[in-house]
Amino acid sequence: MRELSLHLLDIAENSISAGASRIVISVREDLVADELWLEVSDNGKGMSPDMVEKVLDPFVTSRTTRKVGLGIPLLKQAAEACNGFLTLESEPGKGTKLTAKFQHSHIDRMPLGNLEDTFITLLLSTPTVNWVFKYQFNDQCFEFDDTEFKEALGDLPLSDFRVIEFISNTITNGISNVRNITTKEGVVYANH
Repeated sequence: MRELSLHLLDIAENSISAGASRIVISVREDLVADELWLEVSDNGKGMSPDMVEKVLDPFVTSRTTRKVGLGIPLLKQAAEACNGFLTLESEPGKGTKLTAKFQHSHIDRMPLGNLEDTFITLLLSTPTVNWVFKYQFNDQCFEFDDTEFKEALGDLPLSDFRVIEFISNTITNGISNVRNITTKEGVVYANH
């Protein structure tokens, strides 16, 4: 995978396959600490300690659609190549949390990619899941929790073009606004 947002998509698909009804995706870019953090947590079926150890092996997967699970091992390798790490915490019946840290400025760090499209794709493709998207840039944060939004829609489907446009604008503008904040030092970090 060429972009980290595609890794997030893959991990979220794992959470969906695990029967999660709530999935939280967090991305934190901290330029001062030179860190990039990715986190996906869910309330799915979870994994045993033995399976957590095995899941980092690319030839182990619980999916029935293919015999290998390259997503998490490749993300782990990418994080470690950029002075970071990947952790996986899980408990049967309680869910799973994956955390990956990268050195933000590392020359080998793949680009973040299009977070907006990733979030929108997940929300529209699995509307029965409660999605929470968090994006933090330095000390500014944007959060989108679809709970109240879905309640306000009533009978209007997520697939309605007006709803898609509203969601797209909300997420795109939220992330863009966070990235375009002037810091105390007077430096503007704009859409890097």
